[in-house]
Amino acid sequence: MTVRVLLADDHGAIRAGLRLMLDQAADVTVVGEAADGAAAVANARALRPDVVLMDVRMPGTDGIEATRRIVAEGLGAVVALTTFDLDEYLFGVLRAGAVGFLLKSVGAAELVDAVRRVAAGEGVLAPEVTRRVLAASVSAPAGPADGAPTPSDPPPGVDLLTAREREVLVLLARGRSNQQLAEALTVSETTAKTHVSRVLAKLGCRTRLEAAALAHRAGLVT
Repeated sequence: MTVRVLLADDHGAIRAGLRLMLDQAADVTVVGEAADGAAAVANARALRPDVVLMDVRMPGTDGIEATRRIVAEGLGAVVALTTFDLDEYLFGVLRAGAVGFLLKSVGAAELVDAVRRVAAGEGVLAPEVTRRVLAASVSAPAGPADGAPTPSDPPPGVDLLTAREREVLVLLARGRSNQQLAEALTVSETTAKTHVSRVLAKLGCRTRLEAAALAHRAGLVT
């Protein structure tokens, strides 16, 4: 399967560099480019890419709003790609529905791997921000005021998981890929994907990142 990618960045040189890195992979093809958020949304509607690499800071419609629209319409999986790892960008784009966050300093091999993983239904986070995302999820206020579960109560859906599905959730929270899940569980990669889909459905999570955060809040991972 060829992974179809849309590049959204207001700097032509950046787009050219990203295209050059992605063109090294025979199973990845860049189907379009956009210089701002509005164009990214329009091109996503027209091209229906598998993955959108989205710059956060762009003129007019920024990357966060563009991500929100693309995700809401189911036009593709969005990975934020930015120079700055500021919390307002990181958490803003993840709340908008992005399934990944990478820095523009990422190498070609890591970028291609991230695109493949996202196209396969996984999520990706730059190592520089992973701990901050998990720490924010664990320390988020909980209680009756915001409807979140208290620390003594497991998040909704956790009690619906089978023993095997809890094992899958813990592995997700530790950042394991589908291939690594399959190896750890001694099953095929297809079966591993099925387990992940069931876990997400029972937990009411859209992405693996949401499930990982939930696992940490539930105390399943320390």
